[in-house]
Amino acid sequence: MKLVTYDAGSGPRIGGITASGIVDLVSAARGQGMEIPGTMQGLIEGGAPALATARTILQDHAGDCLAPERVRLHSPIPRPVRFRDACLFLEHLEKAYGMIGREFDPQFKKQIIYYNADNVHVFGSGDTVLWPRDSQEADYELEWAVVIGKGGANIARENAAEHIFGYTILNDWSARDLQMPFMACGLGPGAGKDFANSFGPCIVTADSIPDPYALAMTARVNGEVWSQGTTGTMHWSFEDAIAKLSQDRSLVPGEIIGSGTVLNGCGLEIDKRLADGDVVELEVEGIGTLRNTVRFAAA
Repeated sequence: MKLVTYDAGSGPRIGGITASGIVDLVSAARGQGMEIPGTMQGLIEGGAPALATARTILQDHAGDCLAPERVRLHSPIPRPVRFRDACLFLEHLEKAYGMIGREFDPQFKKQIIYYNADNVHVFGSGDTVLWPRDSQEADYELEWAVVIGKGGANIARENAAEHIFGYTILNDWSARDLQMPFMACGLGPGAGKDFANSFGPCIVTADSIPDPYALAMTARVNGEVWSQGTTGTMHWSFEDAIAKLSQDRSLVPGEIIGSGTVLNGCGLEIDKRLADGDVVELEVEGIGTLRNTVRFAAA
C-alpha cells in the first residue's frame, strides 16, 4: 500500500493511493461500517489491526477518489516523533570527506554513525523550501528512510524487519556554508541541516517492496538528471540500524531512520549548487517522486 497525508481544503487527512486516485481512508472506513485512526501516527500506532483495516478499505473501495492534482500532499508524518539520520551509505562519505580535505574515519565501517535530525521543519512533496537567509550554498541529498511500526528495545538483527512499517523518500537539505564550520569543530552538521527535511510523497508499506535493497534512486534538478544510484550499495542495512539504535533503549512507532546519502547523491559530490527557484525531484523505485522548489530568502 501507498499511504499519504493530504489536504483537499478541509485540513490534513490520511489516504491511500489507488489506480483511480487518493481514497480518504476515514470516510471510506465509515462507509463500510469500520473505523480507522485519523492520522498517520495513529494508524502506525494501531499496529497490524489498523493496517489490515486500511488494506481492506483499499482493496474493496468502489467510491469516489480524489485526483492527485486536487490535493496538497503533506509529509506522510507531518511531525515525526523522532528522526535520526544514519550513515548507511559509506561511499558518499568517503568521497565527500576527501573533497573537503578531511580523512574518512574508520569508525564509519565499525559501527553505525548517526545524528539526531530536525523533526520540526518538515516538508512534503510539492512544498517550497525557503532557504536560510545567511546561506548561499544550497544542496539536496538523495536519501530514503524507514518508518518504524512496532516499537521495542534490544531488537535482534534477525527480527528487525518485523519492526518496519514502511519506506519513504528523504531529502536531507544541506546549507553547506553553514554546515562546514560546525564540522570543523567536530560537532556534526549543526546549523547546516537545522531548517528543513522533506519526506514523501507517501509511505510504502513494507509488504509492498519484496526487495528493498534493489531499488533505483534518481535526483533531477529542473528535469535534468544530476544523481543516480541504488539502494543496493548500502554498507549497513536498515535492519542493522534498527538493531543498533534499539540497543538498551527503545524505538517508538512512527519514528524515522534515514539512510544517509547514496554515492554522488548531492551537489557537493558533483560540484553543482542549487539556485533560487530550482525544482528538485528525488525518485526511488517503487515509492514515487518527492518534489520541492528551493527559494532563497529576500535579503
